[in-house]
Amino acid sequence: MTDLLLTNAKMIDPAGDSVTTGAIAITAGKISAIITDDAPHPQAKETVDCNRKHLAPGIIDIGVKVCEPGERHKESFGSAGLAAAAGGVTTMVTRPDTDPAIDNPETLEFVIRRAREAAPVNVLPMAALTKGREGREMTEIGFLLDAGAVAFTDCDHVVRDTKVFGRALAYARSLGALVLAHPQDPGLSAGAAATSGKFASLRGLPAVSPMAERMGLDRDIAMVEMTGARYHADQITASRALPPLERAKANGLDVTAGTSIHHLTLNALDVADYRTFFKIKPPLRDEEDRIAVAEAVQSGLIDIISSMHTPQDEESKRLPFEAAASGAVALETLLPAAMRLFHAGLVDLPGLWRAMALNPAKRLGLDAGRLSIGAPADLVLFDPHAPFVMDRATLSSKSRNTPFDGARMQGKVLATYVAGNAVFERS
Repeated sequence: MTDLLLTNAKMIDPAGDSVTTGAIAITAGKISAIITDDAPHPQAKETVDCNRKHLAPGIIDIGVKVCEPGERHKESFGSAGLAAAAGGVTTMVTRPDTDPAIDNPETLEFVIRRAREAAPVNVLPMAALTKGREGREMTEIGFLLDAGAVAFTDCDHVVRDTKVFGRALAYARSLGALVLAHPQDPGLSAGAAATSGKFASLRGLPAVSPMAERMGLDRDIAMVEMTGARYHADQITASRALPPLERAKANGLDVTAGTSIHHLTLNALDVADYRTFFKIKPPLRDEEDRIAVAEAVQSGLIDIISSMHTPQDEESKRLPFEAAASGAVALETLLPAAMRLFHAGLVDLPGLWRAMALNPAKRLGLDAGRLSIGAPADLVLFDPHAPFVMDRATLSSKSRNTPFDGARMQGKVLATYVAGNAVFERS
């Protein structure tokens, strides 16, 4: 007998580029049947009427920072897991920029054990590409793969030494490992708090040209061409970086790219009041860049949308804008912020779920991120039209540095399922 039957749902199928009405049957943690509206339903131990709300694959969020080990007061696997469940994120792909960095099998095994104990959602850890994320000596990529690392990255620490970067890419290529990099020229972007232009000058903020991103991506693509490595650019935020990305894909390189939900929904003018919750890395871009990047998501040129969830405590944010720490939390706001793109007509629902579920799953070799028989029953039920005012005091994250505090938003998660089990249900 079917364990769970979700009926009367508007099902978003990113692989089929469709939204249809029907039901999904779940057995033993997997999707066992997809039923059209007029077809008979199987007997089930439990039936949930979705009331014509939208049902989609659970979000797979690449680039989540959980601050264990080292800064558990900012975010733990328990708090991050609750935030993910409340935001419709069923798989967190976590970053290694912890203290200490996740650069050896012992630290990685600790992270995997803590995640298994505390988080109600799936957790897949990435490991550092170089020891201490210092760009001098590559990590033991083979041992880390065996220990459970799904990809390798130094996060926002750009490997300046091209010889070291090339060796790491070549070694990763020999093992079939995926490397994530932060496309940015480190010299130009050092100390920047805003995107260069008249507005940053008027506000007196140290700024960086979007060309720093283009230059960093050009270098990385050249290194990928030299080594044949599997490469993912973690955040493409500037229109000037799109042509080299398009050429790299046209030339058959194994290159994908992501962007953050904040760069898709906010722009450089949002830092006008020096609110440090809007200070992220790379800095928010001009509106023309935001629109270009959103269009690149819809066209498929940019493959993945992520939260780039970066918890910071009050002490590190309540500083002058230039001195404040970069980053914003976004596990719970990823879906409602993405609805801004949908309601603005920039990206449709199947396009959003290709970028937030299907493409991340494909890049990591997972069988999740799709509505198909045999796929894991990792699902999110949500209402894209439900209005609310974001109150950061209600967030599950330990740190509440969201730029959306007080914002009017649309899109509420109603339930989140991991392997067919409800890990979040809105009361």
